[in-house]
Amino acid sequence: MQGTTAFTALAASVGGHPDATDPGGFVGLLAHWAWLIPVVPLVAVGLIVLIGKRLPFRGWELAEAALAFVGLYGTALLIANWVEPLAFERHIEVARLGALPGVGSLALEWGWVVDGLSIMLYFVVGVVGFFVFTYSKGYMKGDERFTWFFAAFSLFAGGMLVLVSSPNTIQLIVGWELVGLASYLLIAHWWEDPANVVAGNKAFLVNKIADVGLFFGVIIAAVAVGSFRFTDLLDAVAAGNSALAEVGFWVGLALFIGAMGKSAQWPFHVWLPDAMAGPTPVSSLMHAATMVTAGVYLLGRMFPFYQAEGFGAGLKPMILVIGALTLFLGGLLALVQDDIKKVLAYSTVSQLGYMTAAMGAGAYTAGLFHLFTHAFFKGLLFLAAGSVIHAVGSNNLSDMGGLRRKMPATFWTFVIGSLSLAGIVPLAGFWSKDEILASLLYDSQHGGGGLATFVLVLALAGAFVTAFYMARAVYLAFFGTYKGATHPHESPRVMTYPLIGLAGLAAVGGLVNIPGAFTPFTEWLAARVHLPGDHHAAALHLGLAAAGTAVALLGIALGTFLFGRDRATQQERDRFRVPGLYPLLEHKYYMDDLYDYGIVRPVRGPLARAVNWSNDYLLDGLVNGVGMTARRLASLVYGGFDQRGIDLGINAAAAATGEAGGALRRVQTGKVQQYAAALFLGAVLLVVGFLIFG
Repeated sequence: MQGTTAFTALAASVGGHPDATDPGGFVGLLAHWAWLIPVVPLVAVGLIVLIGKRLPFRGWELAEAALAFVGLYGTALLIANWVEPLAFERHIEVARLGALPGVGSLALEWGWVVDGLSIMLYFVVGVVGFFVFTYSKGYMKGDERFTWFFAAFSLFAGGMLVLVSSPNTIQLIVGWELVGLASYLLIAHWWEDPANVVAGNKAFLVNKIADVGLFFGVIIAAVAVGSFRFTDLLDAVAAGNSALAEVGFWVGLALFIGAMGKSAQWPFHVWLPDAMAGPTPVSSLMHAATMVTAGVYLLGRMFPFYQAEGFGAGLKPMILVIGALTLFLGGLLALVQDDIKKVLAYSTVSQLGYMTAAMGAGAYTAGLFHLFTHAFFKGLLFLAAGSVIHAVGSNNLSDMGGLRRKMPATFWTFVIGSLSLAGIVPLAGFWSKDEILASLLYDSQHGGGGLATFVLVLALAGAFVTAFYMARAVYLAFFGTYKGATHPHESPRVMTYPLIGLAGLAAVGGLVNIPGAFTPFTEWLAARVHLPGDHHAAALHLGLAAAGTAVALLGIALGTFLFGRDRATQQERDRFRVPGLYPLLEHKYYMDDLYDYGIVRPVRGPLARAVNWSNDYLLDGLVNGVGMTARRLASLVYGGFDQRGIDLGINAAAAATGEAGGALRRVQTGKVQQYAAALFLGAVLLVVGFLIFG
């Protein structure tokens, strides 16, 4: 049924039109007005900048209200989609590119999409963002740029919502870049420390390199299909469009490179741990609901493309391998970190690898279900880590210990988040990680062969590593005796209440997708115009679930054995090392050194000098030469042509006119009698002339 809202009429008048189901009633109102979801946080940005400092809470209340609105709206859409599957799009034409050879004109449109995939992210960004924004009021108290922080933070959330709501690739790029800009501003928030500026630059530049792939993919796909819309692109896949099939592999590769950068896949992972330089609430929202989830979201939106033979299906083994390397190698790096936030950062790299590997295995639901649960327990873990940092005044585990009695709310919520991340039943992480393992097993038995089996083994090994490094973090931070120099205490309620809320979601959030028993999440996610068509487990695979739980418990047991006993110093307590492996991990596989010596230094060294020389002697020489030639030509024109030519002629004419005027002036006597006599004489002469010659 056609909606009847005022905005529907406005959209129709400027070229908007529904492209999928167009529901009526209250659900129709929700779908038609969903454009407010990305707009409200962006409006809040402007209001915070303009009037934030004059408000009682210096702009925080505007940011908090915006995320509360998004959370409530996302929850309403989630419930509506549960009752009846919802797939709605609207496009409003903004401009049109001129006729292109072989393509015709391309419409530049703005719009929004309301389907299972976008609704899930609306809910996650809104709910997790609300908790994080609430927590930030306490964490950022006293910061000299408090108001600016919440303006940039609202831009961060708003940019992600623009990305998620995008029904076309151009709008997706706008959201993609807004998120990148906001992350740069937030990572370098404390810019007085040069290290923070370097971290912000690193995150920005690594992502810009990967974004080149996204841009190429968008352009090639639009030229092949004649449209920027996702629906048109996926329609072309369903119809077997030959023009798109010819470039399908390159489109898929280019888009995946863009996704690798945002979701920190190997080897673009190097920016994410350094991004911990920003305030901890930024790390929480970035790892839970914005920025790093964008790449996985793009793979989910384009999932039918990557499943279709002759289009993106040839890239599935690559996606699977990149995800597998990321989940295992990234997890190992968490073993040697002293900074508690970097432990969690490398954990995020690893978990993003699980999501990507699931997409490579054709497991749309499993990969996005892990994104869903990961948002709760990773957002919780970062906020709990921030609570510890707030109390201790240090990020380092070597300055912690014995905090479980001093900070009981932080301790118990951190433990719940850690157990959920480790995949302990019945917490949320168990259900989503188990579904990924089941999907990898299914893929190994139905076409994936040895590669999928190898990735399954790596995923199980990654589960062991995850449990081990989280056990280490829990024991070093909360058990034994306190090793710091301050007097830690529990954080204020404005910080602990969000911890409790997220802990509840991290505990029960996975119960919405129990294979064979209760699977509303699968039904939510399947509501879209182009059905994903992925495999769903008919029941819980008890053997695989037992194996995943066993390796996680083994990791916790080993962590307890190695780090549970207290020592005089944290360094003695944390003395476990694997010869050969740990030095490699401490140098981060020498990846930063490789980039530094292979790219950064050549760019800053010989290449920079060459560019500077060409600028000084070639470009500047050319510009200066042109300038000197123009100056001399101007002097010639001014002195010779203008002064001695034009001006001389004009001055001579003026002088002659003046002389003539002076001569004529003598004729004017001012005596009326003389004028009358002259007039009479002239008349007589005229009469005589006519008589003689007439």
